[in-house]
Amino acid sequence: MLIPVIAYYVLFKYWPMGGLVIAFKDYNFADGILQSPWVGLKYFKLLFSSSNTLEIIWNTFWLSFLTLVFGFPIPIFLAVLLNEVRKSWFKKWVQTIIYLPHFFSWVIVSGIVLSLFATDYGSINKVLKLFNIEPITFLYESKSWISIFIGSGVWKEMGFSTIIYLAALTTIDPSLYESACMDGATKWRQMWHVTLPGIRHTIILLLILAMGKVMEVGFDQVYNLQNAAVADVSEVISTYIYKIGLGSSQFSLTTAMGLFESIISCSLVLIANRIAKKFDQALF
Repeated sequence: MLIPVIAYYVLFKYWPMGGLVIAFKDYNFADGILQSPWVGLKYFKLLFSSSNTLEIIWNTFWLSFLTLVFGFPIPIFLAVLLNEVRKSWFKKWVQTIIYLPHFFSWVIVSGIVLSLFATDYGSINKVLKLFNIEPITFLYESKSWISIFIGSGVWKEMGFSTIIYLAALTTIDPSLYESACMDGATKWRQMWHVTLPGIRHTIILLLILAMGKVMEVGFDQVYNLQNAAVADVSEVISTYIYKIGLGSSQFSLTTAMGLFESIISCSLVLIANRIAKKFDQALF
């Protein structure tokens, strides 16, 4: 039963890692990966000698950091609140509503965002027009674009993480709540001293996994929402690799960028795991 799973990871996860050698070669289709001339760290030096590269790395880190700060706690908060709901029909209805966006593609979500925030035909600007307020260019201002980017990402994925935390909450012994209630603990005290410690392992596990994506901003989300007016904040590693690597056929340069991203992500996971180990919560 394990053979198909092992084959999948070997063929699609580990075997392609051999292509990372392209970052150290002057790759061309004629010579192939093995026969292309070796150039060492040439493309890494070229990469980090460009001011655009540093801006792209900063944009990637900043957008990922904001997504983590605002997106990570919200599912925990929702799961804790839903856990206190006693009406099962209402609880299931809310779970379905918040989980549904997870199944939407970013093409659909970006269409929803455009229908809300577009300058000419957006619903919000149409409402503002009723009050004789000039249209606001939400998608063409850096600060508002970042807010929309973070908000749309949180809205799309918060339901998935909430389900995971709700599953973790079912493992908490009900007698702990009864004991806390007998000791006079309020609902908020029960949440703080029973609920949150009860799902601590799950929180730390998901936090460690999230740390591995700090340098990885989803290509679909950025590509569907970005425009030339906000290129200074929306150009990230994934879109850079797509435009330069596939668009301009600079495979060695973009492989070097991808390898750098992977090394940073792996380092962050190891650091987060080391910190968790200090509290006996390590993943590995």
